[in-house]
Order: sequence, then C-alpha cells, then structure tokens
Amino acid sequence: MARRKHSAPRRGSLGVRPRKRASRFVPRVKSWPEVSLDSPRPLAFLGYKVGMTHVMMINDRPGTPTYGQEIFMPVTIVETPPMIPIAARFYKASTLGLKTLTEVWSTPPDDLQLWRRVKALSIDEDKINKARRKLERSIDSVARVSLILASQPRLTGGLSKKVPDLIEVKLGGGSVKDQIDYALGILGKPLRISDVFSEGQFIDVIGVTKGKGFQGVVKRFGVKELPKWNKQRKGSRRIGARSPGIGTISPTPQAGQMGMHRRTEHNKRLLAIRVVSDKDPSKDSAEIEKILKEFTPVSAFPHYGLLRTDYVVVAGSLQGTPKRPLVLRWPVRPPRWVPTEAPKLTYVSLESKI
Repeated sequence: MARRKHSAPRRGSLGVRPRKRASRFVPRVKSWPEVSLDSPRPLAFLGYKVGMTHVMMINDRPGTPTYGQEIFMPVTIVETPPMIPIAARFYKASTLGLKTLTEVWSTPPDDLQLWRRVKALSIDEDKINKARRKLERSIDSVARVSLILASQPRLTGGLSKKVPDLIEVKLGGGSVKDQIDYALGILGKPLRISDVFSEGQFIDVIGVTKGKGFQGVVKRFGVKELPKWNKQRKGSRRIGARSPGIGTISPTPQAGQMGMHRRTEHNKRLLAIRVVSDKDPSKDSAEIEKILKEFTPVSAFPHYGLLRTDYVVVAGSLQGTPKRPLVLRWPVRPPRWVPTEAPKLTYVSLESKI
C-alpha cells in the first residue's frame, strides 16, 4: 500500500470551533466597533427574522459591470419593533479591563411586561436616586456607556410570545459626557430602528443558525464517502483514518452537533428601512391598517405571518429560521466602499415566498 503523505488538507474551519449548541437564542455582542459620529447613538438593535423575498434595484456601486442598471437582488425581511431602554450601565477602566461602575434603572412601562423576563426585578425611586448620585460623584471615571434594551415582540405580526428579549448595547459617537446625557434622557422612551441605522449602510448580523441535530462526518464536514465496491465492513459514511496526518493541526472529523451555532454575518447592506407609524399598533389599529396598505404583503410570510410594525430589508440571506431573534450591529470591519445614500428600489416583491 502507498505510504500516507505527511500533511493533509484541513477539514473544517478552526475559526468556528467548538461546534456545540448555542447557549441561548439571543446572542451576546462580544465586540463593538469604534465609530466617528457627531451625536451619540446605540450601535445595535434587535429584530426578528421574517423570511426572504426579492427586489429589483438600481446598482449604485461604482466600478461594477452593471453600475447604473437594474439588477435582481434576493433580500431578507427583518421585523424590528421599537425597543425600550430600561437601564443605563456605566463602566470604569481598571487594570483587569472594564468594570461596572453603576447602573441607573427606570420604571418600565406596564405593557412591556418585563416581569416575565426578570422575575426578581425590584425598582424604586430610592435605588434610582442613589445610583444617580453615585454617577455624579464619579462621572470623570466613566469609560463606557451602555444601554439595556428590551424588545416588544407583542407588537409584531408573527410572534405570539409576550416575553421581551434583553440586549446590552454600547453607545458610540460624541463625547462621554454627551453619551451619559443621552443615556439618562432616553430611559423609558421608545427607540426605533431609524434612530440607530440609516438606509444604504452596511451592518453586521449576529444570530443562531438553523439546527441540524446530530450528523455524521459526511454531512458535517463534507468527508468523501468510502467506496462501496469493496464492501466496507463498518460502513462507507465514515473516515478511513482515525488520526490526523503528520504535520497537520486539524482534528479528526467526528460526528456531532451540526447547526444551532452562534454566527456573525459581516457587511450585509441595509437596503431599506420601513417605519410604519409612531403610534402603537395595539392602540390604533385603524390608523395602522391605513398606513400598512402601502407595503403590506399580499399574503403572510410562511412560518411567520403578516408584518405589523417597523421592518428592514437586508441584502442577501441571513442565518436562522423565521421568528429567530437577530442582533443588527454597526460593522466592526466595514468595507472600503461607503455608500452615501440608499439604493433605489424599483420593485419589492411582498408576496409570500416558499
């Protein structure tokens, strides 16, 4: 028999290990970009995946062969109901990194039903005033300002749950003093997707992929199936060698969990932002139905339903199943081309797609 070569091509990416199930559906943002903005604004927003459709748009990227022409673009719809800032968290710098200095909580609205998510949450005026006084004494040591945002899934058309999802979002732009004033002033007030992003810009999408369950090496890593003509005694859908080749650092492909992983899609372009109304859909259904006539789907999206609140149109496909929470974030490694305005959409297919 021929001697095995000393090295072998790497099977599977080492950058996505460990390949285990995500600990939760709402991902935690582990890194934040450094942005240059005149005024403070949150750097992320949470939405719920609706489904895919397609649009016809004018290609506005210079240097491409179809520049200025109408092109076909598959897109993903993400419904983004307004979020409520329920707390502001302030960090101070230390030798071990950032440490929490204090938190200022606000009394959440009754219809938010925050008690469904945080059972032992106790907020009173004494605690709020005490936290504000501590912040005033040590305002010069604040190194980072973040907001704790709560989603409102009850406003969506496809979700039946009432439990809000919580994410911590860093503030970017302006000075630290401006960020502190912005964080304290926006507590308890609705925050819309148009306050965070603008049409045409690039974003990162963080979410959990579709789960595939326990799979073998052929489907999980793309290992070549062994020939069946010599009647493999232990099956053909397995690897031939149990140990990696000499000089390689890739582990041996093994069966295990496939999918249900936390992944980040970098530099997905935000083609359009559709803000339905500043009014609560649950309180003024007649007004909402009138406004929705402009861009209501002909039929409901499969496995989701109708759109009832703000939504965004993102170019390309996104990870996860319908109704999966996705975190939209400012890009940490933006491309060289920075669009100056939103692309022109000539046609948006809002019929249901399988």
